[in-house]
Amino acid sequence: MTDLLFNEFYIPTHEVTPLTLAVLAKVDQNGNSNTCVLEEQAEYFVSFSSSKIIDNACKFFGSSLRGRQDGTRDICGITHKAPIAVDPSSGMYFFPTTSPANSKCSWIAHSHIDQVTQVDNSHTEVLFKNGKKITISVSYGSVLNQIQRTAQFRYLLDNRIKYLLKQNADMVAEPFA
Repeated sequence: MTDLLFNEFYIPTHEVTPLTLAVLAKVDQNGNSNTCVLEEQAEYFVSFSSSKIIDNACKFFGSSLRGRQDGTRDICGITHKAPIAVDPSSGMYFFPTTSPANSKCSWIAHSHIDQVTQVDNSHTEVLFKNGKKITISVSYGSVLNQIQRTAQFRYLLDNRIKYLLKQNADMVAEPFA
């Protein structure tokens, strides 16, 4: 890792949690890419790309970004800019604003969105439930589409999980002989 100035707002790594609102790709005044992790009560700057942070979060929960993308494709057929479940048990579903391979890709937590507003043809404001706002360089239509695709994916995955839980509850344990 490169030597950077450490201050109260910079941390070298960060875990995505249920309190994470967004993982935002940023470019500093020197043209270097880094990431702002926006939490309910704080924000942190991290030297990894936004997609690397999401990949690390997926790995923390036993998969990878690629694995989560493959799962989304298998469940609902979405192949490009696929929403992912970082951890479905804690409601951590994120969608990318562009291709995750793009250094400008940011990730938005689906469950924290309150509303979105069109700023102009290529910018959208996202208002989170806690009152924080961000403006992203993505069209309003694209953001609405990503929100809808994430909702559909959540619905389908949630139904699978509920079905499996019901199947396990209906099983009767074998008595000891």
